[in-house]
Amino acid sequence: MTDPITPPPVRSTGSISRRMIGIAALWISVLLIGGGVALDRVLSDAITRNFDDGMNYVLTAMIAASEIGPDGEVLFNRELADQRFLEPNSGLYYQVSAKGHEDWRSRSLWDRAIKVPFDHHDRRLHVYDSKQFPGEDLRIMERSVVLPGSNTRWMFIVAQARAGLNAQIRTLRTTLVQSFALLALGLFVLATLQTLYGLRPLRKVRLEIIRMRDGLKSRVTEPMPAEVLPMVEELNALLAHNERQAEEARTHAGNLAHALKTPLTVIMNAATAQSADLGETVIREATTMRRQVDHHLARARAVGRRGAAQSRADVWASLTAVERAVARLYSHVRVDMDGSKDAAVRVERQDLDEMLGNLVENAAKYGGGSVFATVQRAGDMVEILVEDDGHGIPAQERTRIFDRGVRLDSGKPGTGLGLAIVRDVAEIYGGTVTLEESEDLGGLLVRLRLPAA
Repeated sequence: MTDPITPPPVRSTGSISRRMIGIAALWISVLLIGGGVALDRVLSDAITRNFDDGMNYVLTAMIAASEIGPDGEVLFNRELADQRFLEPNSGLYYQVSAKGHEDWRSRSLWDRAIKVPFDHHDRRLHVYDSKQFPGEDLRIMERSVVLPGSNTRWMFIVAQARAGLNAQIRTLRTTLVQSFALLALGLFVLATLQTLYGLRPLRKVRLEIIRMRDGLKSRVTEPMPAEVLPMVEELNALLAHNERQAEEARTHAGNLAHALKTPLTVIMNAATAQSADLGETVIREATTMRRQVDHHLARARAVGRRGAAQSRADVWASLTAVERAVARLYSHVRVDMDGSKDAAVRVERQDLDEMLGNLVENAAKYGGGSVFATVQRAGDMVEILVEDDGHGIPAQERTRIFDRGVRLDSGKPGTGLGLAIVRDVAEIYGGTVTLEESEDLGGLLVRLRLPAA
């Protein structure tokens, strides 16, 4: 009992689902992180600008309410509206400074003073952060102004603690992180579901194959998406091809059994009757049986090799080998060859030798001693012409001669299977065989057409 054939293992390259989900997760992370950073910067800048606008409003109000007093000092002609200026350490401060003059500070500063950057000599608005107060980060806005009635350049300064601003930014970032994390989770779940749903047809194909292996189905019949449909169609075509090969194998076995039945019956009858020519009968019928076996084995071998894409044979090399073999069998026959020496066909070499051997041997056997073989290209086919100088075959008999066992010249040994083998094997490979009259030699011309390699 032979062991069952174990298919060769197929190396796994990893899960497609995991690969697709991983790529989706990577891109989601990159896009959300990039978008989150950009959005954080935009919103943080917007909050900071709003914070600065409030300080600018206070600074502008200070400058608008300022005037020079009798002693050359700066006075406010009206009180500033924000009460935080009156509360010590309230987080909102102002200061008016000038060289040679005492600083005028808000009560909220108490005993502290804001360091004045006297290197700002322009009238532009300057905004910056400062850590000059321990434990209190400041946002400072200042502008140099020359008031009417004075030649002194006064530095108007408004400072506000960054605690409120920082709290708003932290709240913003917390909200962004939570929102983008939730969005990332949702997108990741969506990508996972999309991947699993998108690959579902492949799992359906697998289940269909399992059903076919269990004998429940013969084809994949479930509806499939357009992307998977070509693969399913090729799979069904492969199954149909295998079924045809199996059916042809059964047919060959049946034909061989039928072909051997008659010779075996003749031998058994002769042996039972103790016929005087028993030896001759056995030899004759055994020869017939051998040719029948060769014929059906040739067909079965060609059918098994038909799907091999790597099948290739050089016509000239095969024809040369056949010519040498025929020259030894028929020493009186001259075989000439001409044509393309580099032509190749999509046929197994053994099958090509079988076909050419039958054609050249028939031409040598039934011809008058001269055989001419020509190899030529004809589009995507290769034509092999075998001519002889015999009597030829009448046109009305050229179709019937391909039938198994049909012989037009019963005076010479043979089984009549040569042309039948050539036709069957050629058709299996997608070729043809036709019989014509040779214009040069006057006998039979056999035109064998095979797919070019």
